[in-house]
Amino acid sequence: MKLNEIQDLIKFVAKSGVSEVELQDKDFKIIIKTGNQKGKPADTVYTQAPLVQQPQQQYVQPMQQPAANQEPQASDAKKPVAPTADSKYITVKSPMIGTFYRQPGPDKPIFVNVGDEIKPGKVICIIEAMKLFNEIESDISGRIVKVLVDDATPVEYDQPLFLVEPV
Repeated sequence: MKLNEIQDLIKFVAKSGVSEVELQDKDFKIIIKTGNQKGKPADTVYTQAPLVQQPQQQYVQPMQQPAANQEPQASDAKKPVAPTADSKYITVKSPMIGTFYRQPGPDKPIFVNVGDEIKPGKVICIIEAMKLFNEIESDISGRIVKVLVDDATPVEYDQPLFLVEPV
């Protein structure tokens, strides 16, 4: 069995939801066991004939996350949301998962404070994802009313970062 066939089998088992699959041929045996708990990676065990060396255990990551190596598009870098009926503020949300920073460095000034005016294209924060520092720019004009996230804390995709009063 070729490596790409084994990888396809692992993907198929992960999608199907079965808890264990065993495949045996004359010169190899493959047992794939998936985790029973949500979020736990699947355990895959390969056992080969002594002459052929294969890894004894491999972990398969769930396929629910977006590709982490994609850089955000310029239009994806900001995520404002239209105000709700009871609110006059616009929420600027995180375009990615990472660590939120209010300033470019420890000894540098903060990008925006409460009360600051922002315009489209102004950098309002940085989100670090996989050792890449992504500058998040505003695409709206307004005044910062509230910073919703503490500096140097993890943020999730689409998590509110700032409340902005449009001008």
